[in-house]
Amino acid sequence: MRRLARHPAVQFLAAGCLAVLVVVLVTGQLSRSAADEEATDDARATTEVLARSVAAPALPYRLSSGEAGPVDRLDRALRHRLDVPGLERIKIWAEDGTIVYSDETRLIGSRYELDEDELDVLRGGGTEAELSDVSRPENRYERDLGGVLEVYTRVTAPEGERLLFEAYYSTDGVDERADAILSRFRPVTLVGLGALVAVALPLILLLTRRLGRAAEQRERLLQAAVDASDAERTRIARDLHDGVVQELAGTSYVLTTMAARPGTATTLRDELHDASRSVRGSVRALRSLLVEIYPPDLDVAGLGGALDDLLAPLGRSGVTTSREVQVADDLPPHLVALTWRTVQEAVRNAVRHGGGSHLDVSVRQEPDQVVAVVRDDGRGFDVDAPLPAGHLGLRGVRSLVEEAGGSWTVESAPGAGTTVRMQVPLP
Repeated sequence: MRRLARHPAVQFLAAGCLAVLVVVLVTGQLSRSAADEEATDDARATTEVLARSVAAPALPYRLSSGEAGPVDRLDRALRHRLDVPGLERIKIWAEDGTIVYSDETRLIGSRYELDEDELDVLRGGGTEAELSDVSRPENRYERDLGGVLEVYTRVTAPEGERLLFEAYYSTDGVDERADAILSRFRPVTLVGLGALVAVALPLILLLTRRLGRAAEQRERLLQAAVDASDAERTRIARDLHDGVVQELAGTSYVLTTMAARPGTATTLRDELHDASRSVRGSVRALRSLLVEIYPPDLDVAGLGGALDDLLAPLGRSGVTTSREVQVADDLPPHLVALTWRTVQEAVRNAVRHGGGSHLDVSVRQEPDQVVAVVRDDGRGFDVDAPLPAGHLGLRGVRSLVEEAGGSWTVESAPGAGTTVRMQVPLP
């Protein structure tokens, strides 16, 4: 599962799905905003029609006088012509703040202060809309309506007096209108996104196949490089063992034999023994080198035995070691080989560059993964700095671990030693 999650194609597909989700959310929000604005514009347009085509022609003379006659004539003219869905209240204001007409008759004749926006419309014309503040006393009869959108525009009485025509709409009705508008946007959005997915999906599938083939080819090349390295090390080790090591061992035997001959001068005997010891030391060094460079037969020696052979020569150079291996006998061979290569390269790197006095190797099998840790107490280094020359093996092993779906981390700091950790999931 973790290997699948790291696959570039899966990450690309996940990013694409996230992008589509973001587009849906943003588009929905923008569409909702546009629908609300369109519904408000519809309320403005409706108010302008009511004011200019219905209310203005019916305005009687002396409406602002407060006399009952003009108010009754206007009420009879408007009562049945203002039956508009969502329209809850009508108020007509004089410039001094007096309500000269309302379908709520208890408001007629009351006087309240007009705000700046209302006065601007009354004096300069235009149409404005805003949410009504139902806590104001002139709106006390609209409090049971919940949210109210008030739209106001200017009308002119027959005698030329400027009046403010104000219509109140329930926000529920405005929301219904916005939903109706939004329902026209939604299919376009969904069809567009569907078309986008339909076009992108084949491209994503094609890219997935190409990336998969590229990853497989890269893994094969890495494996081939490792196999070639193992083969070359085997050849070199075999040539050294069958050639130089055997010849040096024979030379050591000859020198010892010559030193043991009767009549050999004491000085010459001592020199021959010294030469023999030197040759035997070279043979031991070469055999230690063979153990290091020769890829072990992990099926025969097992991971624990191979690690023992890897760590054994370090004691002669003054490095103490400890190792712990807790893995099942049926661990897949490719994981055994990968773990061996990881530990081998980490140990080599510690010996060559760490300069420490102790090396600890731990390999354990957990329910879902294999974890290998190589820790030394050497000089350490800055993990954020580029790897210097001589660390190409680490890069190669890291690539193999990542190709297997695992992770490779290095923890280090100058003077604090180095810890290399490998985690590879079980198949």
